[in-house]
Amino acid sequence: MRQRSLIAMTAALAAGALTLTACGSRDDKGGDSAAGGDTTVVIGVDAPLTGDLSALGLGIKNSVDLAAKQANEKKHVKGVTFKIEALDDQAQPSSGQQNATKLVADKDVLGVVGPLNSSVAESMQKVFDDAKLVQVSPANTNPALTQGPNWNTGDKNRPYKAYFRTATTDAIQGPFAAQYIVNKAKKTKAFIIDDKKTYGAGLAATFKAEFEKLGGKVVGTDHVNPEAKDFSAVATKVKNSGADVVYYGGEYPAGGPLSKQIKDAGAKVVIAGGDALYSGEYIKLAGAGSAGDIATSVGAPIEELDSAKEFLANYKNANYKEAYEAYGGYAYDSTWAIIEAIKKVVEDNDGKLPEDARAKVVEAMQSVSFDGVTGKVSFDEFGDTTNKQLTVYTVEGGKHKPVESGTFTG
Repeated sequence: MRQRSLIAMTAALAAGALTLTACGSRDDKGGDSAAGGDTTVVIGVDAPLTGDLSALGLGIKNSVDLAAKQANEKKHVKGVTFKIEALDDQAQPSSGQQNATKLVADKDVLGVVGPLNSSVAESMQKVFDDAKLVQVSPANTNPALTQGPNWNTGDKNRPYKAYFRTATTDAIQGPFAAQYIVNKAKKTKAFIIDDKKTYGAGLAATFKAEFEKLGGKVVGTDHVNPEAKDFSAVATKVKNSGADVVYYGGEYPAGGPLSKQIKDAGAKVVIAGGDALYSGEYIKLAGAGSAGDIATSVGAPIEELDSAKEFLANYKNANYKEAYEAYGGYAYDSTWAIIEAIKKVVEDNDGKLPEDARAKVVEAMQSVSFDGVTGKVSFDEFGDTTNKQLTVYTVEGGKHKPVESGTFTG
């Protein structure tokens, strides 16, 4: 690693901060979090920073930046200055893999926060794992990422030791939604639609299994191309099916228009989905007809958590242009998990980073445990968060209103 005692002092005045590394000056890449210290450690960020999902991605990036800045202000890791390098994956697996390769090549990168999409994570995991570079996602929910492809049969096998996440999985989220929809919303006839992506198809499948287990009837299923934006054919199918609820496994750029077109077709249904529908952008796209629509999301509403008050105030005071959105608190906690792991590695090595710092950070991450913005932050044997809480939201008055929080009881 090139993060040990300084060979030369070279001023890098990017963003008005002096940033030093053993190999000389370093350009500011992706953020201005560096604020002083004698060894620069870079935390990578991978998320969709442009395109339809950029609202979520920019909320992740800003929250990582805030965590890095606060760690520097507090001098949380003695002798270390944190910077971020944010890369845009455009929600595309191929771009994510290229970003992973780029971050691995930068020896100052000791951890990565992201990605947003489970399909993108699939393309990145092996790249990071081979390099022993820790990755913590604030948003991935597909169970196979941590528990292997046969998780649903009970044959759980962790594929990559370097991968962790602070968001709970769809093995819990889909059934949690089904229990609310059947037991509380009293909907018993579902039309299930997914976008054929890793996240959407997986979430729809876990919802379907629990919905039927609870006595619900699936009156139709279909797949959509989220890029198409014309969902008139499936809207007609929904109207003619007799469904009282549509469950959509997918993301808000298609989910919003899908909801609008189904309602405009005359179907008297509630649209429900997972955390990728929990965004103000969904309500904008779905329009006034979205009132009563349902979304589940990971954790409890951070606006109601005492543990999140400082984060919310600091985010506001930082004057970021974009909202923190659904995953801001989880991105913040993911970043602090990396920072805490790095701190342990430094402290265990007489106050400096060892030559095999990346591998040591992966090892340290497994035992990280602290009280974060979203609650207790720690990881189980699969790298999954131990925080299994979820929340159901309904659209009311043009906003998502929390109506029930809890955990899935299978």
